[in-house]
Amino acid sequence: MFTKIERLISYRNLKPKKKEGFLKTISIFSFFGIMLGVAILIIVMSIMNGFRTDLTKKILGLNPHVFIQPSSSNISENFLLDVKKKYKESKIQKVLDGEGIIITKEKNKGTLIKGIIKDQNGYEFLNNKMIEGAYESFEKGNIIIGAEAAFDLSLNIGDKISLMSSKFISTPFGNLPEQSTYKVSGIYRTGFYEFDKNIIFLTFDDALALLGNDEKSFNLEIFLNEPLKADKVKIEIQNQNNDLFVYSWTDLNKSFFSALKVERNVMFIILTLIIIVAAFNIISGLTILIKNKTKEIAILKILGMSNLSIQKTFFLTGFSIGFLATVFGVLIGTLFSLYVEEIRQVLSNLFNVNIFPSDVYILDELPSEINIISVLYVSFSSLLITIIASIIPAKSISKMELSKTLKYE
Repeated sequence: MFTKIERLISYRNLKPKKKEGFLKTISIFSFFGIMLGVAILIIVMSIMNGFRTDLTKKILGLNPHVFIQPSSSNISENFLLDVKKKYKESKIQKVLDGEGIIITKEKNKGTLIKGIIKDQNGYEFLNNKMIEGAYESFEKGNIIIGAEAAFDLSLNIGDKISLMSSKFISTPFGNLPEQSTYKVSGIYRTGFYEFDKNIIFLTFDDALALLGNDEKSFNLEIFLNEPLKADKVKIEIQNQNNDLFVYSWTDLNKSFFSALKVERNVMFIILTLIIIVAAFNIISGLTILIKNKTKEIAILKILGMSNLSIQKTFFLTGFSIGFLATVFGVLIGTLFSLYVEEIRQVLSNLFNVNIFPSDVYILDELPSEINIISVLYVSFSSLLITIIASIIPAKSISKMELSKTLKYE
């Protein structure tokens, strides 16, 4: 594609003379601009991919894949048996959901209440997430609480708390909220900050008494072996009974993942501008280089070198800067993405600043996932911008008139 003489001239153009120091400066800025643009793009894309993957895994592990809620009528036992028969390989859990207030001697805190049946194993993942206590000891009169909530309320295993619900009971002093006392039998940590901070678990019977629900007004949660088939299962159940509200995990988190996707795309567009700005330096540098090399270009034409061949030498000069910058940018971005959590910890300890607070970003560590397709896409975009930036000034050589060029030299 490129002859030996074209490669030689291009190589000489990459090493400007001392009197052309300004060209060297522009070339350096072009190189570092593209390199940093590519590296930052890969880092951002990797972190956004990591966010999506990590959050998806946590959501699939902690939340039901299909959620069924009664509408005009309760979920019948016949319907429950049909669902269990049809999806016998799935874990199906009867739950009661509600809200309440945790009352301790020092603090009060609002919370979400889940009443579950231990033997149904829908929430058996709690057994692996326990940091104190044991899931086996979970029984009537006990609660399981998240690590963040336990820390906020200074609770430990065996401590007693009061739970107040929105159910009212009649007393000689008027209607008062239902309130019961429970013992903390387990503390769990999932790594999902909002989950650990806001959800507590009661036995189904305790939740029934506290929330004042009818025994038949439960919700149904299905944990599938193949969570990606949740939408298909949702449609099948909805067609079977139109009187129920049926949601898949994608429905319940649609706005969140849509926002994540939009943010990822916007970040890509914004950071691509860094590469485009750096590419303008290539245009400027090559334009100045061509003006400074007017005499040499004229001599090359006299010696029989074609316009196309001369254009290729200057194109190769600009492309070499962009290509090398892209390669180094990919290497730096990939290495940074691989060790981003370790780098975060070092910077946090060095400057005593919490760079990735879990209460803001939901997760307790900075995730990163290098996607080969994303890296190739970034590399291709960078090289395409470099090619365009190198072609534009090289094309001006064909407009140079040989006689006028030598007349003023």
